[in-house]
Formats: sequence, C-alpha cells, structure tokens
Amino acid sequence: MYVNILSKVAERLAKVGLETHPFKIGWYNEHVGEHFKFPLDYDTFALLVISTPDMFENGLWHFILREECTGTQDMLDTFLKEQFSAIKQMYADMDIEAIHDFEMLPNHRPRVLVQTAGHVSGAAYFYQQKDVHPNPWGDKKLFGVSIHPKYGGWFALRGVLIFKNVQCPELPRLNPPDCVQSFELRKELLERFNDRWQDWSYRDIIPVEHKYSERQKQYFGTLPKDRKALIEKWKAGGESHCNL
Repeated sequence: MYVNILSKVAERLAKVGLETHPFKIGWYNEHVGEHFKFPLDYDTFALLVISTPDMFENGLWHFILREECTGTQDMLDTFLKEQFSAIKQMYADMDIEAIHDFEMLPNHRPRVLVQTAGHVSGAAYFYQQKDVHPNPWGDKKLFGVSIHPKYGGWFALRGVLIFKNVQCPELPRLNPPDCVQSFELRKELLERFNDRWQDWSYRDIIPVEHKYSERQKQYFGTLPKDRKALIEKWKAGGESHCNL
C-alpha cells in the first residue's frame, strides 16, 4: 500500500515544486529525545516534504495571484497548509497527521524536528557541531544545517505527513548523501550558517544544480510582515508567472 501512496503523493506535490521522501517513524524516534518521539509503531509510514527551487514559480506564485489570497497570514504558510490538506483529502479514509515545520507545542518545542526527518529519510544530510572533528569552537554552541545533494542550501524542509495506520516494513533505508565531507568545508558551512546566514552564502557550500530565482530570493529575503506589500507592488506592476 505504501508504495502506491508514495507514488501518488509525489506526483501530486511535484506539480507545485514540492518533493517527498519516505521514512519510518522508528528511524526518526531513534534519533530524537523522549519529548519528540511519536507513540507509533516502528514501521509506521511517513513522508518528509521539502520545497525545491521550483516551488515559488510552479506553486506559490500561482497561489498568490488567486484573488482570494488575502488577509494577514503569511501566504507561504497558507499555501503549504493547502497542499498538505489536499493530500489528506486524497486519503480521507486514512488517519493522517500533517505537521508543518512552523508548528509548536504549548511548551514552545517544535512538533517535529524536520532536520532529523530530512536526515533519516535520506533527503538531506543534517550537519551538526559533532560532525566537525576536532571541535574548533571550544564551548561555543552552533546550530546545525541541512544540505541537499542537488540544491545545496537552496531548499527548505516543510513538514511531515504521518500515515498512522500504514506500515512499511520493507521500506529500504537510504543514507543521506554526505556532500560536505572535509573538515574545512564543514567548519565553513556551520560558521556561515550561524554567523552570517543572512547573506545566504551557506547555501552555496557545494556546487548546485538548481537554486532560487532572483524574484524568489527577493520574496524570501523580505520579512513575512512585509511580504504582502511586496506582493501588491508586484501585482501593481503587472508581474506574472511568465516574467518572474
């Protein structure tokens, strides 16, 4: 059953620039603390959803242009909620838990650690401080960052879809490609991400096949609270999908 689900969901989401990667909940639970574990069977089927560089032009921009896309909520979040909801509607008879990367628990912990899900699904290697030997920073704490083998840092981990009643015991486990292998590059990656993430240079730590368009960079480089004004400016200027 899970093979058919994977095929259909991947086909549906690919149309809007989203990519899916399957994993077992047990794989995820092995890598997280007790507070983040899901109380589900080891072989429970789940999908990680990532946005590729094509998401803006193929999905989000069409959504933005729709007349009903108004209001104060960030349109990216609204767009992604719509895509996740569409999958749940496709399988209305199944118990599916959709969790977005921005969702928090009442104690302010994230509902899911998407970087861990990205790693165990084989989608993107999650580089952390412990991956740099010897430790060049002493007691300084640095945040980790995920790197995709095709897109480098030009992608985002958007959430997971958990099919609670679907088991996938035969799902093969794929290791994430280790595309930042040297000590020097790993050190540089974490320093770029932690010290100057705003310049986006960490995204190009490896040669990439595809990256964000200039218009997409402008959108994501704008604070969410200011994106509505940017969108109105584009619309007033007659911007359309074809000239992005």
